[in-house]
Amino acid sequence: MVSKPYQRIPIQDCGEPLVPIPLEQFAVVDPHPYAVLGAPYGERSPYYVRQGVLQALIQAQQHLQHHHPGWRIQIFDAYRPIAVQQFMVDHTYDQLLAKWQHEQGTEKMPPKDQLLDQVYQFWAAPSHDLTTPPPHSTGAAIDITLVNHQQQVVDMGSAIDEISERSYPNHFAHQPGGEIVHHHRTLLTQAMQSAGFRQHPKEWWHFSLGDQLWAWLGLNSNKSANCPADTSAVAYYGRAT
Repeated sequence: MVSKPYQRIPIQDCGEPLVPIPLEQFAVVDPHPYAVLGAPYGERSPYYVRQGVLQALIQAQQHLQHHHPGWRIQIFDAYRPIAVQQFMVDHTYDQLLAKWQHEQGTEKMPPKDQLLDQVYQFWAAPSHDLTTPPPHSTGAAIDITLVNHQQQVVDMGSAIDEISERSYPNHFAHQPGGEIVHHHRTLLTQAMQSAGFRQHPKEWWHFSLGDQLWAWLGLNSNKSANCPADTSAVAYYGRAT
């Protein structure tokens, strides 16, 4: 497993607490998709983020609704402890293995390393090292989509967590017939960027604020009064406790 470039970003956690997302203000995927699979959340709700991230999320939705009244951000996933990260990595590997065996047959030896490489293109390693926390374990990353004024989920061209190039944010920019999908993704991106979030380069649904990936992507301002003013080379959210 190869480490990712953003994991070299140093962390100086600013100490903000995890706070519950007020789900009545947003749309939400219910029941929670990973909990349904049996992911071990224990007593901790997945719908938690750092305090400054929540403030920015509310700001992003206000931006969205200013331009598109009645539209809302739909929360798919937020805080994810290490045990859940491990569970989902294993689950995703099992899915890819089953697909490979269906196509190649069960007699052949599966290419475990190649399948794991596919998994880790989209899932962060469930590292217990405090210097390399999975983004969702920090409370600074969130997976989202949009619902329109009729409270219908808009077409984003691929499902959240789909392991394919269709998940890349700009995949549909120049695809024949992809204009509407690309427009929807652009609306989501613009709303989140207006509040200081940064988008995962391979996942249209994943946004973060203040974690290592965010810092690595070059964002050098923050939306939390409790954190340093200049964090261009430092993450101010580490693994949440």
